[in-house]
Amino acid sequence: MSDEFEVRGPHDEALEHPEHGGHEAHRDADPFASRIAVMTAILATIGAVFSYQGSSTEGLALFYKNEAAIRKTEAANQWSYYQAKGEKENLAELGAALSASDPKAHAKFAADVDKYVQQKHEIFAKAQALEKSVEEADKMSEEQLHHHHRWAQATTLTQIAISLAAITLLTRRRWLQIAAYGVAGFGALVGVAAFLGL
Repeated sequence: MSDEFEVRGPHDEALEHPEHGGHEAHRDADPFASRIAVMTAILATIGAVFSYQGSSTEGLALFYKNEAAIRKTEAANQWSYYQAKGEKENLAELGAALSASDPKAHAKFAADVDKYVQQKHEIFAKAQALEKSVEEADKMSEEQLHHHHRWAQATTLTQIAISLAAITLLTRRRWLQIAAYGVAGFGALVGVAAFLGL
């Protein structure tokens, strides 16, 4: 008599008798559940892409808003510099008026007035250019924020569709399945709108 005996595990049993829980039997047993599972996986993937795009556009919106704040500070500094040059110009004009009897001093103050006027023109142009860049950065920030909202809406709709799919799987209601497809389709349209920048 042999002392050896065979120990059979659940895996061996499933391979030998697929009708009792093997992979093939399980897949064919409930095609409805399989379709919903595949739909949920696809929606989760699409939702992840939408979420990534939403985060990306939110980051860009913050970047442009920060850029606008930096440029606004630089513009304010230029306007302060412009005002300081204007005060120096006024003092030079006063000096020129008071030194009218001294041609050498008057010529020096008049040259200073011309110098400050020239410097003010350059500062003015730079300050205006900075203000224009503030407006452009603010506009870009608003555009990116709008795109972010679209991506967030698409993500939310996709998450709702996933929830409806889960409820569909539990309740086996066809109308919920149709609702899940409808919400998913609408979410996809919003995602396309976000991609196109609408």
